[in-house]
Amino acid sequence: MSTLLYRVGKTAYRKPGYFILGWILILGIVISMISMNGIHISSEMKIEGTESQKILDQLATELPAASGGQGSVVFKAPENERLDTPERLAAITKGVNEVYGINEVINPADYAAEASSSTTEATQAASMDQSAAATAPPSYGPLMTDGVPVPGVILSADGSIALFQFQFTIEQSAISQDIFDSVIDTVKNVEKDTNITVLPGETLKSVSIGVGSAEIVGLVIAAIVLLVTLGSVVAAGLPLITALLGVGIGVGGAFSISKFIEMPSVTSVLALMIGLAVGIDYALFIVNRQRRMIIDQGLSAQEAAARAIGTSGSAVFFAGLTVIIALCGMLVIGLTFLSTMALVAAATVLINVFVALTLLPALLGLVGERICSPKARKKNKDHHTTGNRGIADRWVKFVIKYRWVTIVAIVVVLGVAATPIAKMEMGIPGAASANLDTVARQSYDAISEGFGEGFNGPLILVAEPKNSSTPVTPELLGNLVKELQAQKNVALVTPLGMTKDLAIFSLIPETGPSDITTKNLVNDLRATESSIAQSNDVKLGVTGFTAVNIDMSAKLADVFPIYVGIIILLSLIILLLVFRSIIVPIKATIGFLLSILATFGITTAVFQWGWLHSLFGFDTGGPLLSFMPIIVTGILYGLAMDYQVFLVSSMRESYVHGHEGSESVVHGYNQVSRVVVGAAIIMISVFAGFIFTDDVMIKQIGFTLAVGILIDAFIIRMGLVPAVMSIFGNKAWALPKWLDRILPNLDVEGEKLIATLNAKDKSNSMK
Repeated sequence: MSTLLYRVGKTAYRKPGYFILGWILILGIVISMISMNGIHISSEMKIEGTESQKILDQLATELPAASGGQGSVVFKAPENERLDTPERLAAITKGVNEVYGINEVINPADYAAEASSSTTEATQAASMDQSAAATAPPSYGPLMTDGVPVPGVILSADGSIALFQFQFTIEQSAISQDIFDSVIDTVKNVEKDTNITVLPGETLKSVSIGVGSAEIVGLVIAAIVLLVTLGSVVAAGLPLITALLGVGIGVGGAFSISKFIEMPSVTSVLALMIGLAVGIDYALFIVNRQRRMIIDQGLSAQEAAARAIGTSGSAVFFAGLTVIIALCGMLVIGLTFLSTMALVAAATVLINVFVALTLLPALLGLVGERICSPKARKKNKDHHTTGNRGIADRWVKFVIKYRWVTIVAIVVVLGVAATPIAKMEMGIPGAASANLDTVARQSYDAISEGFGEGFNGPLILVAEPKNSSTPVTPELLGNLVKELQAQKNVALVTPLGMTKDLAIFSLIPETGPSDITTKNLVNDLRATESSIAQSNDVKLGVTGFTAVNIDMSAKLADVFPIYVGIIILLSLIILLLVFRSIIVPIKATIGFLLSILATFGITTAVFQWGWLHSLFGFDTGGPLLSFMPIIVTGILYGLAMDYQVFLVSSMRESYVHGHEGSESVVHGYNQVSRVVVGAAIIMISVFAGFIFTDDVMIKQIGFTLAVGILIDAFIIRMGLVPAVMSIFGNKAWALPKWLDRILPNLDVEGEKLIATLNAKDKSNSMK
């Protein structure tokens, strides 16, 4: 491996034009494909195999109109005023009718007009307004104009808030931005000359990629760290260039095929996060190694670049491989949207590895000897000669001297930080936890105030006779409405339609979508032994946003241990091959588990309990994103192993070259600690940039990744690793003889390569 990469590095350095033009050509192809196919992103996150998804799929086949996306709009009067004045009623009625006039919105009048020709459509014409009038509590009722209910609109008891709920003819994920904008523009016209506040619901929002100025700030900080770490504007610019190109090709390539493959909106953000982080880190590691060889060994820039690719490039390759394995481990979960995110992120990492191993040495060839100025060479040479390693040297010696105290302190501190995990609640953050100044949150609060929090998360119920030969009748429909309405924690039940095989209802709980009581209600309704199912001889299925949320959290909780087990097993094998040690992989894994538990504990305290919420730009705590633990665990494990490979491979290299015991730990630590710290700060900066986006899901992921890197790099790798390594000393590299014989020697440290080159240099000097 090292010899092959050495040759690649030397070739790229000598003939940079071929490699640079090759990567530019690849980028051009990606851009051309995007121009032809466009960018198609989706907000859909199907949870295949769950009860709620099965019901949605069934409705899409048997009653497509009932499977379309849902929308809501709140009309709010000024304080101490009512909406049911003649002028305001006229404006609201006009706006509602115009929304129903949009092709992609279901108009109840269409069903009523065709009622005589179809039993099914006649049943569907028994709209929410009629049912609501019969079953709704006295705190609200239908909005009336000239004695006729306005279709789909209910009014609060004090007349100050009206809720307009409607349905699209197509699934939520298939609704384009133009359709959303058309609905919003139409209802916003109600505000004109009426002094009414119109608040579109959370579902009436366009899908966005979620990248903004905050991420640019993260890149600026990364550039500053690179400049401080490498001490040269030229050297600092190379990691940024290669990382941006790698991300451009990786994310752009995903967009270029998004016309043919469903691409969740969050996919690009995750690929961007991980791509920028590893792309900068890998290039930084190689450039730093080249500069060290120039300064410490007096090599030419060309030879130093080739050797850096041959030695550090091997570490980069295997570090990237651990990240890719951790990401691809998500495929075992069996959820399409997670698999897509994992594959796009893994492909972006792979591209960044190839860019670092081929394009970077080509760019170094263009830079030449300017990669390290004469002043920097002299300054660092003097620094190296005196043996003064500064803070890093003093720190590692302190850790080794007090290694047992260090280990105990780290375990205790991280253990305490992990305790909030016991109270962690998973779900899909929504309008209930959005910032107070957002339209989504204001709409949520207005609905809660006027009608009850449950109206923010209606459930869709499907009832099927257990005996397939028994048809659904109006009498069965009426009985089900009556019995469902009598259930505990049910505010309102409305029949939405029926066929001869099934009946569909909207059920409004009294509690909000994320309330544990709502979850219990869903589980009770689904129970085959429930009184409703038994007395009516039917099977009840439940779907809707709240039910999907519950199912997603449950399924991900079930597969999470399997996922963690798979990535740990595979990465242990890789670390065993890389370090030819049993102790090192086990230590690395235990350290990661400590860091990930503490990370999730801190995230729970901040985003669920609301600690320091104002500092991180949100107003209200809420559930943690249900698929975040899997995504974050995969990414953090891969990145933690990056640090492990960079740091411990340097310690092993020191051991291989004659340093014994703690001396190899100190020497190896001093060689790369600065670049590992710089890499960690860069990653934290990149991830922290996503904390200040408006999307709470991206905010949570960015925060968790930033905290995870902070803990793993500065506490585990900079503290726990040298402490534990010093305890084992040379035994850390021990390997049973039988295992030593069967394991291939990957020569990650480049021992064979360096020996060959030294022999060649010696032979040349004797001639």
